[in-house]
Amino acid sequence: MTQVSIIVPVLNEEATIHRAVSRLCRDFPGCELIVVDGGSTDATAGLAAHHATVITSGRGRARQMNEGARHASGDILWFVHADTAIDPRALGQIRAALADPAVVGGGLTLRFDRATPALNYLAWTSNARARRLHHIFGDQAMFIRRSVFDALGGFPDLAIMEDLEMSRRLHRRGRLRLLPATSTASSRRLVAHGTWRMIAFMQYLKLLYFAGVDPEAIRARYTAGPRLLPKRSPKAARTGRP
Repeated sequence: MTQVSIIVPVLNEEATIHRAVSRLCRDFPGCELIVVDGGSTDATAGLAAHHATVITSGRGRARQMNEGARHASGDILWFVHADTAIDPRALGQIRAALADPAVVGGGLTLRFDRATPALNYLAWTSNARARRLHHIFGDQAMFIRRSVFDALGGFPDLAIMEDLEMSRRLHRRGRLRLLPATSTASSRRLVAHGTWRMIAFMQYLKLLYFAGVDPEAIRARYTAGPRLLPKRSPKAARTGRP
């Protein structure tokens, strides 16, 4: 049977990592499980080591996933976020999809850990985008045929949007499949900032990327979070000038 390596990039995930890796071990016991720590300052690495092989790398999701792939032995590389719950049916569906040599990879059907009109809309549009535009993001648990991953040189070393760019490159190599098994993503950041605002913000960031803006600048903007207007000094507020 084809060997599958599950690669989990992490950074300061002590609140979620134990549950995440223990669930992956329980639901996918035949898979190799590798956790790639990007320099956590909490107990993430120690907690993960109870259930998985833990390696360290430079910070940055693309670098971490590439380092995990370098240590992995599987013919299928499956990239899973620590705060995402994976449907146990996914493994069989991945193997079945990749039995077709024309398929190079794909992802799972996205849902969120709570249901609101905004989150339901985001999940629906994300899945429609994956089917029609072949844009698959990390919270959809991207899987890739190892031979194609190596031929492409792994994920592009971008500060952000590495999953979007990888899915575009994969689509030029072959077919991508969106599987019916679900990937249940955490809604914590979306809800904290306001889901509708975050939806608009993420579309804005993608437009910046497609317009050729430096990914490092986009990452900095993402880290700052959504805001309607930049903060102004008290003097500016009084005078009406920046």
